[in-house]
Amino acid sequence: MIDFAAILKANPSGVFASSDGNKVKTRVFGHLFTEGNKVYFSTNNEKAVYKQMQANNYVSFCTYTQDFNPVLSVNGKAVFVEDMALKQRAFEASPALKSIYNSPENPIFKIFYIDVEEVVTFTFAEGTKTYKV
Repeated sequence: MIDFAAILKANPSGVFASSDGNKVKTRVFGHLFTEGNKVYFSTNNEKAVYKQMQANNYVSFCTYTQDFNPVLSVNGKAVFVEDMALKQRAFEASPALKSIYNSPENPIFKIFYIDVEEVVTFTFAEGTKTYKV
């Protein structure tokens, strides 16, 4: 298995995909941290992406190195958590959250993880590889 946590840590910005009915929606997102097979992100409960994940929690996040070698996609179900310690950790991982939400206690601030089921990579040397987690 590829060390997807290390790739995500080194390349935290990427494209997050969710579904809106029968359409796929993408947007730029930032990875916060990884614990095992849980890849953490944040959003707020007033955004369309939050509502989309409530309706269909299967999501994908794709990131890549500057030379596109590798390109990495993690896929699985989004799981929202209300753990204040994790919310605080999110604020530590991304200080910009303070300017948006003021504190982890803000009721619209939500943290979730992708419960990674599949990792897909692409490298020029090896092509596409799929890993089931």
